[in-house]
Amino acid sequence: MASSLKNIKYYLTILISLTFLFNINAQEKNTFTFVNTSHLDYLYQKINVAGKEMGIIHIYSDYPDYKYVEANGEGIACVDDAARALVFYIKYYNETKNETVLEKIKMLTNFLIYMQSDNGFFYNFIWKDFSKDTTYKTSVAEPNWWTWRAIWGLGESQKLFSKKDKKIADQINPVLTKAVDVTLKWLKQNNSDSTSNFSGFNIPTWLPYGTASDQAAILVKGLLVYYKLNRDPKVKDEIIHLCNGIIGMQAGDDKNFPYYAFLSWQNSWHMWGNSQADALIEVGKILHKQKYIQHAEKEIKYFYPYLMKKNYVNNFTIEKISDKTIMIDSSVFAQIAYGIRPMVFACIGAYNLGHNKFYAETAGEIAAWLFGKNINGKPMYNPQTGVCFDGIISAAEINKNSGAESTIEALLTLISIDKNPIIKKILLKYYNKNDLD
Repeated sequence: MASSLKNIKYYLTILISLTFLFNINAQEKNTFTFVNTSHLDYLYQKINVAGKEMGIIHIYSDYPDYKYVEANGEGIACVDDAARALVFYIKYYNETKNETVLEKIKMLTNFLIYMQSDNGFFYNFIWKDFSKDTTYKTSVAEPNWWTWRAIWGLGESQKLFSKKDKKIADQINPVLTKAVDVTLKWLKQNNSDSTSNFSGFNIPTWLPYGTASDQAAILVKGLLVYYKLNRDPKVKDEIIHLCNGIIGMQAGDDKNFPYYAFLSWQNSWHMWGNSQADALIEVGKILHKQKYIQHAEKEIKYFYPYLMKKNYVNNFTIEKISDKTIMIDSSVFAQIAYGIRPMVFACIGAYNLGHNKFYAETAGEIAAWLFGKNINGKPMYNPQTGVCFDGIISAAEINKNSGAESTIEALLTLISIDKNPIIKKILLKYYNKNDLD
């Protein structure tokens, strides 16, 4: 029995090696890709609600058989993940021109439209009978993460369909415009340039919920897409105001912790959703604000290398005493793909501005987290299946479930580097080195 198992493992090793060699050859012909949509396509489901067809992304699927799992107290699918998937599928369509993907893009767009509340914001979750969860705290229609992502996703969808299908674009327009309008009104309630002191740090308080620069970054990305479509000066002014607030959340310098990191909220930082540098680079490029790009590049140059050297951390809280910044609380775990993708996006954005090799190499080393360059030393993403594990729980344990967020964030990471040979060479090095589970 032991001998048979050994032989099976031997032949599997040969098969994996042959697959790798084939992939290398394909890469040389510019056809190799790490992007595999199989698992995301599995999480996708077309549904019918009162005669209207739409698409959802199941929120959880659990190892080892990856059957769908409901989020306890919330529902089976949400706007957060549908909007993420919409952004990915649009990027994927633009790269591949795969017409079959358009159906998913249309259906996910319909879902986001369905989930808008009369107040202009979005409910987040649906139950297994496809009715809206209108009451749970992570699902109520309010100015929050899921509304910002809906604005981003619908903006990208309108941009696509304004050229592909005007009828769909016309359906998106009033929904998107209403969401942007109510968001601007909500932000104007705190449209001053006030600041407040948090543990020795004087920081802006005009961001969402005062100091939430993490939310501001996602909102900025959505508003920027809307602005490029409509050129609304009010939207431009708000983008600039939010970006100025994000800059005010930067702490430390090249020699002092936290090395130009953008704090996420008050005097704390967390790895997930850390999109501030990415958003600033996009805005800096479109609105010709070099200052924003410079602030973003500082975080990439000094804070990202610190994180990599530490094998990443999940979060920390800081305090300033006598002009010296100290860490008063921190946690290493969990580590997730949603923490990796924003940093890769920022590095790619910086690289595309001037083709500085440092930014591409940094993107590659960070993205290699997916292929084993992490504290666990194991791959988190399998390009043969499209499965991305949900997180690293400890130096010895991986959460092998594979839900929507991790799957989509991994795919967004990988499609962003798909045309960059510098980054792909780095990833292939780690892909070759590690066994896939």
